[in-house]
Amino acid sequence: MRLALENVRLPLDSIELCLDCELEGSVVAIFGPSGAGKTTLLEIIAGLRRPKSGRILLGDLVLCDGAARQWIPARHRRIGYVPQDLALFPHLNVRANLGYGMPVASGRHKLPDVCEVLEIAALLDRMPATLSGGERQRVAFARAVLAEPALLLLDEPLSSLDQPLKERIFPYLLRIRDEIGIPILYVTHSADEVNLLCDAMLVLEAGHAVAQGTPSDLLEPVSELRYRLRTR
Repeated sequence: MRLALENVRLPLDSIELCLDCELEGSVVAIFGPSGAGKTTLLEIIAGLRRPKSGRILLGDLVLCDGAARQWIPARHRRIGYVPQDLALFPHLNVRANLGYGMPVASGRHKLPDVCEVLEIAALLDRMPATLSGGERQRVAFARAVLAEPALLLLDEPLSSLDQPLKERIFPYLLRIRDEIGIPILYVTHSADEVNLLCDAMLVLEAGHAVAQGTPSDLLEPVSELRYRLRTR
């Protein structure tokens, strides 16, 4: 995955998002404190917000270019987005939620295969209100994958979970990375998650990139191995 952000600017309430960088990797962390602009950046990439100026390219595809007045609507960007609230449709069962946004033609990622990877086949006839937090998280991951995205955006997917549930869910993120192989932008403020999942990272503070590189270059070694031990 290569994502270029060229002089992308958007004034916010207390900061201005201002980025000029290029992101490459299979899983790239967007790392930083609350209020740094991480979620806003995902929303701009997904096409949910327009920057005031700048250009964004996903590979050779121009997602937006303020100077040229180019803009690809969100529905045509082939970008999967899992927000913090998951956005499952409460009136649809799991099977119908998964079918929403799936391409009409048969895609590369098949429903039975994705259900097997994320272990949700037994949930297909259930309603979202009857699912546990971890089950809802896995259904949201599956729905995003089945839309056949060229890029998957995950906004702090573990932040609302307690530690035992984080430890149960994290291996599924590793399986998405290793078995499904969709490039991911991963917003987090957890250094351990970055170290264990990501191969590159961008550090944001107050809307600006203050560091960019690999986790091994920018972070201390992982001191907590519970996620890794769970995947053996």
